[in-house]
Amino acid sequence: MITETIMVIDDDQDLRESIVEILEDDGYTVTACATAEAALQVLAEKTPRLVLVDNMMPGMGGMALLPLLKREYPATKIIMITAFSTVDNAVAAMRGGADDYLSKPFRRDDLLVAVRRALEVLKFDLQHEEPCMDEALTCLSNPIRRQILAALSVNGHMRFMDITRTLGISDHTKVNFHLKNLKTNNLISQNREKTYRLTPQGEKIIDCLHLLSKRISS
Repeated sequence: MITETIMVIDDDQDLRESIVEILEDDGYTVTACATAEAALQVLAEKTPRLVLVDNMMPGMGGMALLPLLKREYPATKIIMITAFSTVDNAVAAMRGGADDYLSKPFRRDDLLVAVRRALEVLKFDLQHEEPCMDEALTCLSNPIRRQILAALSVNGHMRFMDITRTLGISDHTKVNFHLKNLKTNNLISQNREKTYRLTPQGEKIIDCLHLLSKRISS
């Protein structure tokens, strides 16, 4: 089942913990990081639906992190948190890849409205990016592709050699062909660490396959 996961990146511990508490009270699953560098390590394991990132932080700041997030995780929405609310800062954040921004200090309702708005836009985007049913069915007609999706569903993320070992296929060219097909149909993605994972569309396909399997066996 797909859950709405959110990542909060802010070096201000009090504010970070406050944001996490508000979001969790509203039913979201939240991951918190104090630095952009720590967030990138977590992102290599799990991609959230939404990232809230502070503009000014020690080390890599929010503006430097934005293009990395948009390149590696294009489907993830980003809200910039800034203490300097000016038109120039807002424009710079949007140009850098932010989908919205919050000015400090902000109220609880301001935070929740921005989060809900971003997730609604994401839901709309995903509905229009879903693969054509005919293309998806054609893609899934091959048992190797179904095995790849199933393996990623169980393991969360896998490198190429992990996939070949799991499938027990020594022909790397064959596996690479099927991986490219799944990527073309937007069912899996590959990050800069060369790690494969299911896309939101791929997760939906897995949910559908599980449902069909239950109906057939009942």
